[in-house]
Amino acid sequence: MRDFQASPKPLRILAALIVLLTVFIASAQQPGADGVGDRLYPQLGNGGYDVEHYDISLRFTPEENHISARTVIEATATEDLRSFNLDLYGLTVERVNVNGAIASFERDDSEFIITPATSLAAGASFAVAVDYAGVPSPIADPGVSFVKLGWQAWEDAYFGAVSEPSGAMNWFPSNNHPSDKASYTMRITVPDGLTAAANGVLTEVTANQDATRTIIWEMSDPMASYLTIVAVGDFVEFRDDSGPVPIRNYFPAGLDADIVSGFDVTQEIMSWLIDLIGPYPFSEYGVVVLPGFPAALETQTLSAFGAEEPDPIVIVHELVHQWFGNSVSPARWQDIWLNEGFATFFMALYLEEIEDHQGMELLLSVAQADLPPPGDIEVSELFGPSVYFRGALTLNALRARVGDDTFFNILREYYQRHAHSVVTTEDLIAVAEDVSGRDLGEFFDAWLYREEMPDGP
Repeated sequence: MRDFQASPKPLRILAALIVLLTVFIASAQQPGADGVGDRLYPQLGNGGYDVEHYDISLRFTPEENHISARTVIEATATEDLRSFNLDLYGLTVERVNVNGAIASFERDDSEFIITPATSLAAGASFAVAVDYAGVPSPIADPGVSFVKLGWQAWEDAYFGAVSEPSGAMNWFPSNNHPSDKASYTMRITVPDGLTAAANGVLTEVTANQDATRTIIWEMSDPMASYLTIVAVGDFVEFRDDSGPVPIRNYFPAGLDADIVSGFDVTQEIMSWLIDLIGPYPFSEYGVVVLPGFPAALETQTLSAFGAEEPDPIVIVHELVHQWFGNSVSPARWQDIWLNEGFATFFMALYLEEIEDHQGMELLLSVAQADLPPPGDIEVSELFGPSVYFRGALTLNALRARVGDDTFFNILREYYQRHAHSVVTTEDLIAVAEDVSGRDLGEFFDAWLYREEMPDGP
């Protein structure tokens, strides 16, 4: 048999096909978007993947407010990717690997751009591990002008991270937008004598040989990055298992007894809300008091408060958020009224039903300020009075329009339909129309999007 020798022409054709195939593959594998297109925060979040889990191992040195950490992110590519972005502000990245292989990276302000050794195909699961360290730089967010965000030192040697809306990226790399919720494991190593409180359930405390201990928290339900919290200091844990949900509170050692006892009402409020809305969304609840923290914040399963005696209606507000805001989260920041309007409505309802005050009349008196529409805000109005008070008045007007029974059926159905997921205002309108059997488009348009506030329902 004669030996076959390939002619030059077939070789040239094969070479040309290889070049064309390489070009096609390269063009199909694009970088993930550097934002999710949020109107108020266009650079928060990233496209091209969906995160399932964050595993954060963080060692904290309080004398320097220094962290040294590794975050492992388990995700699924939603498109072919030759690179993708995470959100990370400040800190020094030491190394990155994707699926166990060293990956290259670059920084562009808070955009952290990773190019894996091998491109990722749509639908592929992958794990990215980021090693980093430094002193976190608190974030000045235009939507929250009254407080810096992220990990920082508070007063009296207490430290912690409060993140809403953008602060999570100053202490761990993330897809920093509520549209991509995930479960979390947090392994916080601190010096002996200190406690680290975080989201979820405390699963393990391990004493280490270097005079530190590692405290592990598991948040098994989906959580938006803005709802993460870690608080480190000389805390004393108080547990209350007398009601429907286990409560664990973390108070600074030596905190005034009146502040501590001010939270005793939480189980009563918990029972009241469960009756109105439905089962509590998570395994546990509690609060952590941070000296110097100038607000209250509904971080998931562990709300943060300053070191002042709490008002019961503020406890109501942050607890309501566990349903409306934490379990049912906004898919975009312009719909923040779905968080704050609901929580403010239940504050007023608590005043009426439990404390026998005219809560709704108080809301109406605030309305005399002619509040702008809460459904069409700018970033500077993210936590302005409109989303709280006109948002709450929208719900009260809906209650008057459809009647009490139908109104609370709407709220319960809205929660049950969208628990542990994300929503837009259109999702609430759809539920309200389904349950009431009415066309409510004009009603919601008037209350949420028109400058002039309606006179009545």
